[in-house]
Amino acid sequence: MKLFNTYSNKVDEFKPIEKNKVMMYVCGPTVYDYPHLGHARCYITWDMLYRYLKFKGYDVKYCRNITDVDDKILKKAKEENTTAEVISRRYYEIFSEAMKKLNVLKPDAEPFATKTIGEMISIIKDLIKNEYAYEIDGDVYFRVKKFKEYGKLSKQPIEDLVAGARVETSDKKEDVLDFALWKKDEEFGYPSPWGKGRPGWHIECSAMSRKHLAKQIDIHAGGADLIFPHHENEIAQSECANGCKFVNYWLHNGFVTINKEKMSKSLKNFVTIGDLLESYDANTIRLFILTNHYRMPVEFSSDALEGARQGWKRVQTAINEAIKVVGKENLPDVSNSDEVNRFKEAMDNDLNTSKALAVIFETATNSNKAINEGDIEAAKKYAAILLMLTEVMGFNIEKERISSDELQTKLQTIIEEMEFLTSEDKALKGYDLIEKIIEYRNKARIEKNWAVSDKIRNLLDSVSIVLKDTKEKTVWEEK
Repeated sequence: MKLFNTYSNKVDEFKPIEKNKVMMYVCGPTVYDYPHLGHARCYITWDMLYRYLKFKGYDVKYCRNITDVDDKILKKAKEENTTAEVISRRYYEIFSEAMKKLNVLKPDAEPFATKTIGEMISIIKDLIKNEYAYEIDGDVYFRVKKFKEYGKLSKQPIEDLVAGARVETSDKKEDVLDFALWKKDEEFGYPSPWGKGRPGWHIECSAMSRKHLAKQIDIHAGGADLIFPHHENEIAQSECANGCKFVNYWLHNGFVTINKEKMSKSLKNFVTIGDLLESYDANTIRLFILTNHYRMPVEFSSDALEGARQGWKRVQTAINEAIKVVGKENLPDVSNSDEVNRFKEAMDNDLNTSKALAVIFETATNSNKAINEGDIEAAKKYAAILLMLTEVMGFNIEKERISSDELQTKLQTIIEEMEFLTSEDKALKGYDLIEKIIEYRNKARIEKNWAVSDKIRNLLDSVSIVLKDTKEKTVWEEK
């Protein structure tokens, strides 16, 4: 298995520290607002890696932290006249529910920053003792230039680095590049050897990673926006405190963009996961994300998501039809099949999910062909492959969507009552027919022909097909 290592800047062969065991850390959310599609991209990506490593037989311990002490959380609390704890708990629960709906597995450890303050203080004390950090008036800073490897992850020579964007500035610091390990805060702070204060953002991950995994770990992952300064600073403080290499493989996913700009809360151009799930199911969102290589940017658009919806529909229909014919029991062992081997070959090549998904789509086509030809043994094989590979990729097929044929049967009972349909329309099948019916309803709404619009909705409702009008389009689902 090969992975692109941001630190080495090349695709490296993956070799865990301890045979068959993997320690993996992913930077979690700062819980002060609603999670958006950018978060979905990050956590679906690393959920997929977590699942794949386990599929390959590794014993994986996955830690993803929760930042529940932060300037943004305190600002929100002041705005709402409440406490930071109330804000962080509220948005943590919203985040957790969003991950559950997206079928993202819970990590093995999910530590909160506020529960790891003691460990942070311990690391900071060690850094001060070894003169990698210094305290001034209750603040503690890391001496960046004392760590000669600084800048190796982000490929920025230390002499070229200047204070900017997310590099904190202060008149108290010895050097403009030094970053905060501990911030004085008499109002909201925690007791420490340097007075009441709060941890700097970067020290949180170093402490939680060390506590729940080890001083040296196999994989550290997160969004590409975290490379500098967050991950660069993690390396500096962890290696200086622990006296050993911190991470062997640094992995970073690309951004989700809108009109070529990174989706972010600061730019107010984000789409929340909750809003997205109003229009698209979790499998569609996952397919949209995994169709693109994890290191590349993903451009958000309704067309791309609609393409993913249709793509997933193909796979889901194939699975439904296969299960209907051969069932889920007594399926053959397909672990050494050509399809599974090609899937693993793609995933082992720096998680090439695009090629891996191509194997799934090909299998779906072959499954349909086998069923049509009455080849039950082949159908069993393809059913087993589809069930195995979609699970590895994190798709949830437990809620089986109505098949095209079942939809056709339902619509057939009301089609004659839809006088507006032409004979050509009535010749359409399944999903194509319902899209045509929705098209007529949307036209009626534009023309303010509420009688036709309401009749269509009521007729569909009578056969348990529910329409949902969103900002983007009208979607349907079975009751």
